[in-house]
Amino acid sequence: MDLLLLVLLGFWLMLPSFLPNSAAVVFGGGMPVDLGRSWNGKRLLGDGKTWRGLIGGICAGISLGILELYIAFPFDDIDFFGFGEFPSNMGVVVALAVGSLLGDMAGSFVKRRLDIGRGDKAPIMDQYTFLLGSFVLVLLAYPGWFIDTFWNDYGWISLLAVLVITPILHRGVNIIGYKMGLKKVPW
Repeated sequence: MDLLLLVLLGFWLMLPSFLPNSAAVVFGGGMPVDLGRSWNGKRLLGDGKTWRGLIGGICAGISLGILELYIAFPFDDIDFFGFGEFPSNMGVVVALAVGSLLGDMAGSFVKRRLDIGRGDKAPIMDQYTFLLGSFVLVLLAYPGWFIDTFWNDYGWISLLAVLVITPILHRGVNIIGYKMGLKKVPW
């Protein structure tokens, strides 16, 4: 399979995972997910993780995934450009979107334990926890899809492309959010 196609496939399949974090910033505000609770004197997640952001981000990721399936259907009504057969492809989309924000919240939980403040840099953790959350949830719910897509044959090239693209995309989106006044820091 063509190298560029494998890179684009990895990006295409992970869009429902990429969008929720940005959408959570747009939809965010209001009641924190942790309801202000602390553990050992430190907030569980902090004020940056809100119910509106969580629900809005997940809905945005799922909506984008449904749009991708809709776009793919006329051209590939069996595999939906890599998402797999219906209805399991819907489950994959949901797992990617939900896993993204669960991973991001897990990263926030760890950052609070390490005394890293809201908005402070945490290299690698900031760029990859949402992706790790998506991968873990998809592996738990649809292990065959993940292995077939991102490991078997040349799928590892798509996985490698996602791992390389993610920090670049993350940084670019954060700079845009900062310039739009949606984020307090550009990282």
